[in-house]
Amino acid sequence: MSKPSFVYVTYIKTTQEKLWQALINPEFNRQYWFGAHQETDWKKGSPWKIVFADGRIADTGEILDIDPLKRIVIKWRNEFMPDLKAEGYTRCTIEIEPQGDVMKLSVTHEAEKQGANKFIDAVSGGWPQILASLKSLLETGKALPRTDRLPEK
Repeated sequence: MSKPSFVYVTYIKTTQEKLWQALINPEFNRQYWFGAHQETDWKKGSPWKIVFADGRIADTGEILDIDPLKRIVIKWRNEFMPDLKAEGYTRCTIEIEPQGDVMKLSVTHEAEKQGANKFIDAVSGGWPQILASLKSLLETGKALPRTDRLPEK
């Protein structure tokens, strides 16, 4: 039986450098990642976290591997939803591949253990919104509406 996973691939008309900066720069993150941002020094073995606009910690982990402008691998665990946190760590691989004048962006999010379906279901809903907004931001200069803050309940 395979471990739960989610894969998303998109193509963005931008440069490799601009896409990389959009992925790692907290100010860029806030514009398309529901107001949240990542905190780390982007070095292998470094702690990593996503912080909501109000200061709450959304997710934590560690940078498992990094190849600037090309690849980031993050050990990732949800911290604010007890049922997702209980499923443990996941592994998120983000890859950038130049394809002519566009960049192929691939995100693969995998559970480290079988049965971590709630977490993978959650990222399956989140990643498409985040990455569509990132694409819009880089191609038009504007993120998608309502992706600069957490959704209201």
